[in-house]
Amino acid sequence: MAIQARTAGEMYEALRERLHDVVPDFELAHKAEVAFAVNRLKAERGAVILGHNYMEPALYHSVCDYTGDSLELSRIAARAEGDPIVFCGVRFMAETAKILNPERTVLLPSAKGGCSLAGAVTAADVRRLKARYPGAPVVSYVNTYAEVKAESDICVTSGNAVKVVESLDADTIIFLPDEYLARNVARETGRRIVLPVVNEPAPERAAAAAADGVELAVVAWRGKCEVHDQFTVADIAAVRAQFPDVFVLAHPECPPDVVEAADFAGSTSAMIREVRQSDKPRYLLLTECSMADNIIAEAPGKEMVRLCSVRCPHMNEITLEEVLASLRENRYVIDVEPEVARRARRAIERMLEVG
Repeated sequence: MAIQARTAGEMYEALRERLHDVVPDFELAHKAEVAFAVNRLKAERGAVILGHNYMEPALYHSVCDYTGDSLELSRIAARAEGDPIVFCGVRFMAETAKILNPERTVLLPSAKGGCSLAGAVTAADVRRLKARYPGAPVVSYVNTYAEVKAESDICVTSGNAVKVVESLDADTIIFLPDEYLARNVARETGRRIVLPVVNEPAPERAAAAAADGVELAVVAWRGKCEVHDQFTVADIAAVRAQFPDVFVLAHPECPPDVVEAADFAGSTSAMIREVRQSDKPRYLLLTECSMADNIIAEAPGKEMVRLCSVRCPHMNEITLEEVLASLRENRYVIDVEPEVARRARRAIERMLEVG
């Protein structure tokens, strides 16, 4: 929750108490001034600020009214009463907020707010896949743009992907756009993975009849998260060699061999909950590395192995300074074409119904 401070000095003291082991003092002094200005302007405008778990610590712990992963923030965005909604994340997240709460102004404090996964697949790609695998339901990761969601039957997050796939009555599903998440889901649900070349002639059936029954298949796409793709099994082995008692947590967007080598795999919020609830002596998070700083601030008794320097360049565009400019200048307004929004909303709401 946002820090309630009557002065910038109070904001500094509150941030220093939380972040003295994470953020240098000279930086905290500057960030406190900006955070105080953000909260004051937020109150004047009646705004609400949503912050993804990957936000920089000074922002995450000072101005966000709600924090969480994509699924949690989607639920919050749908019922948010503040206006504008300032979404501290990337563009596909802000689009989801606008789709679920179209009467609100949604601001993204970044001109680009890109994502390597969202940019990996287009609506035209989805239409070609649907033509190649007729009748197969399209499951799209929430890390996609609105046009792709509009071509989909249901959306998923890393936290509910397995549950959604298991809820579908289909031999073959199309799962977009993260190849690694698709492989991890296929393994957990007992399905074969298929990586098609969409320009090849279409087979009669993606899931061919086998001698012992119908084969279950996940048709994947070759998208990858530029952050999670960098983690390797060798990284885990090197850390375990130095810290044999380390507890390794991996995001499902990591390569499957990394997920298998980890002690726990789950969404960002699931990883946070696991660290809070666990009594292990030390932890290694294989995800965007600023999240470890946020956990340290909230759970100072937990020891994080600080060997991670992998940052998402897109999430890193969102700073307190950009949030302040967004509120002052009403930038950058997120709009979604009404028909696209209508179709995309159906896929998102189906996801929320599954949980």
